[in-house]
Amino acid sequence: MSATNDRGNPPPSGTPAGWVEPELATLTHDRFSDRDWLYERKFDGERCLAISKSGRVSLLTRNRQQAGGTYPELADALAAQDAGDFLVDGEVVAFAGKATSFAKLQRRLGVRNPGAELRRAVPVYFYLFDVLHADGADVRHLPLRERKRILRRLLSYRGPLRYTTHRNTEGEAYWAHACRNHWEGVIAKRADAPYVHGRSGDWLKFKCVNEQEFVIGGFTDPKGSRRGFGALLVGHYEAGDLKYAGKVGTGFDDRMLESLSSQLRAIERPTAAFSGRGLPRLGVHWVEPKLVGQVGFTEWTRDGQLRHPRFLGLREDKDPREVVRERPA
Repeated sequence: MSATNDRGNPPPSGTPAGWVEPELATLTHDRFSDRDWLYERKFDGERCLAISKSGRVSLLTRNRQQAGGTYPELADALAAQDAGDFLVDGEVVAFAGKATSFAKLQRRLGVRNPGAELRRAVPVYFYLFDVLHADGADVRHLPLRERKRILRRLLSYRGPLRYTTHRNTEGEAYWAHACRNHWEGVIAKRADAPYVHGRSGDWLKFKCVNEQEFVIGGFTDPKGSRRGFGALLVGHYEAGDLKYAGKVGTGFDDRMLESLSSQLRAIERPTAAFSGRGLPRLGVHWVEPKLVGQVGFTEWTRDGQLRHPRFLGLREDKDPREVVRERPA
């Protein structure tokens, strides 16, 4: 079957499984090696599902937004496959050296129909690591190891499409290798488990760095020669309340300061969306909790604040209400 690209349109009706919630990994501080698990590189990018149905292809983010127009080279590569109907799971990434970089990918996020210059400056790749439907058949019930074999044979991995390799048994060694090479970490997956939807204990994150999403609830005035804003005020949801987690004042270039400042001022509000006490009061502007940012940090303090946070970029693929503090299993 020869597929045609369907950029910018809703997901095709009658897709192999319709929209499905992707499987998500659970954070753990344990590192282990086990012959019943396999270990994959953890990528620092944008999670996407690719659906091909009756010759039409859709590339969808976790919040069901069409990404084919943002990553036309990926949509074209998927459309060129001769693989029947399929639904595959993977991560869109950009590289800074040998490490994936969400900060670099940020330049492509939200840009529809990027020009040739931007595509050359920030090439993207789609690393596929699972398959839910292959040639029209639902394979979610099969063990992961069998699904990986199906995925390896299903598509032609040329150009921007990449198959995610794995290691067997040696999880601790692979995690050490990942950290030495400045990767984000490793995903440990139970080899005999089916594909399930939502957060799962069958997929575990071995992280090399602390990093997660936070909701932006305000900003401070800039000081000195700083333009746009001084710092972002960020938090996460807990029992339905937006809990304050601290200020993020580094990680911005001039372009980000200008662009994000405009977005923030457009959603200002008179009162804080954060609950509780201990919020900053001087030189503060509150905003509607609509934007989500990726933040790296060294650790959490005892009172739930971020230590040495650094802004990595906006996340357009995350619903603010789903942002909670990641806690190890």
